[in-house]
Amino acid sequence: MELSTINSPKTDQDHHDKLISDDDPPLPTMQLQRSKGGFVTMPFIIANEALERVATFGVLPNMTFYLMKEYSMGVTTAQNLLFYWSSATNFLPLIGAFIADSYLGRFLTIGFGSIFSFLGTIVLWLTAMIPKARPPPCDLLVSGQACKSATTAQYTILISSFMLMSIGAGGIRPCSLAFGANQFDKRDNNNNTGNIKRVLETYFNWYYAAVMISVLIAMTGIVYLQDHMGWKIGFGVPVVIMFFSAFLFFLATPLYIKENVINNLLARFVQVIVVAYKNRKLAYPQQNSGYHYNKGSEFIMPTSKLRFLNKACIIKSSEDVKQDGVAVDSWSLCTVEQVEELKSLVRVMPLWSTGIMVSINLSQSSFPLLQAKSMDRHITKRVEIPAASFGIFTVIALTVWLVVYDRVIIPLGSRIRGKPFRIGTKERMGIGIFFSCMAMLLSGIIEHIRRRKSIDQGLLNNPEGVVAMSAMWLVPQHCLNGIAEAFNAIGQIEFYYSELPKSMSSIATAMFGLGTAVANLLASVILSNVDSITKREGKESWVSSNINRGHYENYYWLLAIMTCFNLVYFMVCSWAYGPCVESGSKKLVEEDGEMELENVSRPGSTT
Repeated sequence: MELSTINSPKTDQDHHDKLISDDDPPLPTMQLQRSKGGFVTMPFIIANEALERVATFGVLPNMTFYLMKEYSMGVTTAQNLLFYWSSATNFLPLIGAFIADSYLGRFLTIGFGSIFSFLGTIVLWLTAMIPKARPPPCDLLVSGQACKSATTAQYTILISSFMLMSIGAGGIRPCSLAFGANQFDKRDNNNNTGNIKRVLETYFNWYYAAVMISVLIAMTGIVYLQDHMGWKIGFGVPVVIMFFSAFLFFLATPLYIKENVINNLLARFVQVIVVAYKNRKLAYPQQNSGYHYNKGSEFIMPTSKLRFLNKACIIKSSEDVKQDGVAVDSWSLCTVEQVEELKSLVRVMPLWSTGIMVSINLSQSSFPLLQAKSMDRHITKRVEIPAASFGIFTVIALTVWLVVYDRVIIPLGSRIRGKPFRIGTKERMGIGIFFSCMAMLLSGIIEHIRRRKSIDQGLLNNPEGVVAMSAMWLVPQHCLNGIAEAFNAIGQIEFYYSELPKSMSSIATAMFGLGTAVANLLASVILSNVDSITKREGKESWVSSNINRGHYENYYWLLAIMTCFNLVYFMVCSWAYGPCVESGSKKLVEEDGEMELENVSRPGSTT
């Protein structure tokens, strides 16, 4: 649904005559349509996801301490459980995206997700409110004795709270960004492509910044409540926040533009594979007319990439297509659009895989937490930063970079070049991988210094002791992680959103979350293997619960080496992908009121 008119050289009188023509709907109806969507809906959509992030991220920073103290878990067990939770939280958005684009639509998917997240925060709060929902009190680090494990019922309640919040995130996070873009998205207009890219880039940057600010609030305000008022208040406040998240979203229901679900994307993908296999022995047609495409489509023939899939849209006989241009059997003939949708998804997968290593590095939450706890966190004699709040420096660095990039670098670069300037999405992804490697390298160096100081000060067997070393030494590594995320994460999101068709917008925004989900699973595998291998023959594990006896610096350096290899892999994938922005061979472009054919560059082609 378009909310603006297209510029043309028509006169004001012509425009007035068109508005009152018999072919158009009555003026009140047009005004009613224009009252929906637009920037008035942005506060409600952004508030919904931002408050959801405050609620869920607010319980995450201190969760390692909660599991170790209230459930008597070791650091490896607790970190692995958090890896699984994070993996589910980032994988389910892909399922939510398919459900939104194929069945429910984005509005209902976000609505159901908000309700599930609200229920999840309630269940987690109940684990703190009801003593029998947890094992008997026993601090594993302090007591040094065997503590009673949680029962099956107690674990079930805990895991249920995690899963409900993950399901909620699966409904909100893949749809919120795309649903907001639906309110003013004009990607169907071909006459203002450059400006649309700029608007989308700014929208992505500021939307992501708003989400990061909510994470900043979660890591300070919610963590402060947990540290100073206990788990009952610390988990109770997110319940209230999540209630307002759902309430505000539903409050603006009459204002939203709700696009109808047209196709089942998963079925469309399967159809292409099945039909391509059926037609595998067919010869490729010599003319464009041999392919089946929708009337008015920008795709008049399939691209040469992944050519074997093109056989899914070859017309075998005139009887395969009805008079209205629709295929008689969609399981025997697909459209060029269907083929290109699947191709676009397959082609981005190698570049998508390069972001997994960055997410693995960013998911290491427990170790920086234990580092900060073992160091002097005082800014002044009376002001002390909570150990779980040091992640705010990652968010601050990310947010500051977004503002500088959007408000300083882009305008300055455009002024110097005399034309619009921007760093390409693939270039930003590569820069992010480099900064992530530097962050892990620096993390290992700082931990090596911290551990040596702790041994020199006689704290080898005292993991609760505080080293005479300022925790502010951890700030640079957090800042590098923030810059890495700003480049790589936002570059990925914009890359998927630009390269995948509009019908796959929710899936495009869920691709990054899917990478994070895979990263969490792989991070758990890496951590478990490092733990089992390094503690053989009675040696202390690199990732021991006693941070002073372990060798966290070796673990960081292992991640740095893996990230370095990933950077080389990224360069190969980027070269193989070719130029970005795939649109088709020919399309109609309106310019100054006249229609003309314009060549559109495609990956692997020259113009």
